[in-house]
Amino acid sequence: MKKTFLIGLFFWTALAQAQSISGKVTGADGNPLYKASVSLLNPQDSSVQRTRSADNTGKYHFEKLRSGTYLVMATNVGYTKNYSAPINFDGKDRALAPIILEKRNTQLAGVMVTSKRPPFEVKAGKTVVNVDASPTNAGLNVLEILEKSPGVSVDADGNVSLKGKGGVLILIDGKQTYLGGTQLAAFLKSIQASALDQIEIMTNPPARYDASGGAGVINIKTKKGTVKGMNGNLNLSYAQGFYPKYNGGANFNYRSKKINVFGSYNGGIWEGLGALSIRRNFYKDGVFNGLSNQTTDRHNKNQWQNGKLGIDYNFTSKDVAGIVITGNINPWKNWQQSASDLRDANDAVNTIFLSDVLNSSKSGNVNVNLNYKHSFDSAGREFSMDIDRGYYENRGANSLTTKVYNPDNSQRGNTVLLNGDFPSMINIYSGKMDYVHPFNKKLKLETGIKSSFVNTDNDVLYRRDTGTGWYQDGQRTNHFIYRENINAAYTIMTASLKKWEFTGGLRVEHTNARGKQVTIDSSFTRNYTSLFPNVGAVYSFNDKNQLSVAYSRRIRRPDYDDLNPFVFFLDSLTYGQGNPYLQPEFSNRVELSQTFNRYLTLTVSHTQTNNIITQLIKQNTEKKTAFQTTENFSKRRQWGFSVSANKQMLKWWNLSLYSGVFNNQYRGLYTDGSKNLPVALNVNNLDANLTSSFSFAQTWTAELSGWYSSSPSEGLLIARAMGALNIALTKQLLNKQASLKIGVRDLFRTSNFSGYSRYADVDLSVANDRRRDNRQFNISFTYKFGKGNIKPARRRTGGAGDEESRVKGGGGN
Repeated sequence: MKKTFLIGLFFWTALAQAQSISGKVTGADGNPLYKASVSLLNPQDSSVQRTRSADNTGKYHFEKLRSGTYLVMATNVGYTKNYSAPINFDGKDRALAPIILEKRNTQLAGVMVTSKRPPFEVKAGKTVVNVDASPTNAGLNVLEILEKSPGVSVDADGNVSLKGKGGVLILIDGKQTYLGGTQLAAFLKSIQASALDQIEIMTNPPARYDASGGAGVINIKTKKGTVKGMNGNLNLSYAQGFYPKYNGGANFNYRSKKINVFGSYNGGIWEGLGALSIRRNFYKDGVFNGLSNQTTDRHNKNQWQNGKLGIDYNFTSKDVAGIVITGNINPWKNWQQSASDLRDANDAVNTIFLSDVLNSSKSGNVNVNLNYKHSFDSAGREFSMDIDRGYYENRGANSLTTKVYNPDNSQRGNTVLLNGDFPSMINIYSGKMDYVHPFNKKLKLETGIKSSFVNTDNDVLYRRDTGTGWYQDGQRTNHFIYRENINAAYTIMTASLKKWEFTGGLRVEHTNARGKQVTIDSSFTRNYTSLFPNVGAVYSFNDKNQLSVAYSRRIRRPDYDDLNPFVFFLDSLTYGQGNPYLQPEFSNRVELSQTFNRYLTLTVSHTQTNNIITQLIKQNTEKKTAFQTTENFSKRRQWGFSVSANKQMLKWWNLSLYSGVFNNQYRGLYTDGSKNLPVALNVNNLDANLTSSFSFAQTWTAELSGWYSSSPSEGLLIARAMGALNIALTKQLLNKQASLKIGVRDLFRTSNFSGYSRYADVDLSVANDRRRDNRQFNISFTYKFGKGNIKPARRRTGGAGDEESRVKGGGGN
């Protein structure tokens, strides 16, 4: 009995002395957080086992614990909560690494506690734009914010390039709209800053994203989720160039314990004009053979309406499902008057063409997203799935009237009339599943699968009248059907080791595609499988200085309209034509970055792109005609060096700077239909933008911003130097619930495009004259209602982002 008692006493004593878990809670600055609440959780069901308060030094202590697996959670007023790694407690004393809490925005009893975010944050592989951090962003749209974002360029047509390269995959909350080209630009113009939270600019996106987007990914995050009750904003903007432009909308969010309902509506009218001059020199056997001069006056007008409505329902604390419905209506018109003269080698006019063109389209789309997420525990282990169904319809039309004159201005022959109708329908089906499994605080696995199906049906009917009545133009009439299925899977491992952070991902995508031209009974089939590795490493010297290196392989598939073989006319001598035989392009990018003191980042990059998709100008020297098409060119190599800095110079002055120097080398073969000609181009370009904001008198902010590009190029079209300077003044009203902003964009009208293409037998110069509608005076008003943001809702990242980004606007784009 005595022996049994002694043995029991020994074990009791051992357990009493070795049954504790201890640690410390600090802020990001390293200071201890007095009275922080610390809870010991069961990681299987997140149930609370015990709760303690940290002492004056931030330390906590849990005693007399049984062996098992635990999780420690720390919270404090004004901070975001944080967790320890899962703890496999075996009865021995465990001293945990400090739990660090970050400050957050919160609101208690009408008192706002704010941790102000900088306008730009540079992180490994991406730059984050915090939209609300700059008051002068009020009244701007997405394209205008991108224009002044580090490394991003937006041309006159709204096309976005990233660090000197086009082919950017643009997502909104992880997914895209059913638009592209000018209609995508119009949609981005309709999204106001008041609806935005952040913009992520990623040159090295992780493998969970579609591999498309050779230049990278721009993910636009909208504001979602609030405390219980109603929350939202109203906005109204007016701009005056040559024509007035209007835009207005509203966003709302209602949240209760179980349900979160959200929605938005935006609508507007945009109208502008421009003038284009084109000169083409023609050569025969290397000898100058004549030229053509063309001037075109353009008048554009488009309207848009887009809306979103969604609901989330929390079945339990771990299960939430939702549905999101988005829609867009975008009628668009373009009127053009062109005058072209053909001249011989002696500069004598021999033929004059006068053309009137009307391009129009009526497009609309509806997208439905069903989503579900299950959280297994508080450590971050979760499963999510998305199902997307999208329908896109476009009714395009083209009307061309041409009169031909002799040099003495007498008409030659009859007036030629050409009308075209371009109905187009696209159906997209997509589904994906994702799983996240943290093994501990330093090791995490992410994996997922995705499948998408795209069906496009494009028809074109041309009718022609040369003075003898209308008849069907068989050479231009066509019917094109395209089917595509992409199946993908990915795995990502992230690990931390002392001062190192490692990321390794692999995505595999298998593509099945089939295209058929019904009218001429021609078809093609493609099947290929591609691997897309993505690796990166970050070394932190301390919390302010980092060194990172990353590598990724990406793909850029042809847009669906680029595959469409139809002909679209600018005038009687100039037209565009698709190419159903386009192949995807592949790029490999390596990037090395160094961040100093959290505000200065230096980046060196190298990108090799093979089989590049680019627009080419082709011409018929005998007929003096030219057309634009899209083809695969051999390869492009780019070297880049960039510097970005964001610094709070003074309490009232914030300065953000970006500058990048890029060298693009193009090497390939150009075919003129009879022979292949080698082409080699070497283009150097300097990109820079600046944003300087000044706060004064508590509620006033002034901003000076601008951008410059010395010689931008996309494909073989090289632009001359251009830039813009913008000024704005913002006044906060109604206890900072509202803001009024006035400003001028492109103050000195210096963003006029001009450029040239010179390769093989092509010698082309293009210029926009001073009539372009680029200088605009604007005024905007934004009003916020409801309670302030505390808890953001989950992001809804549907699975159809890549497919939707390849849909263009059709006929007139």
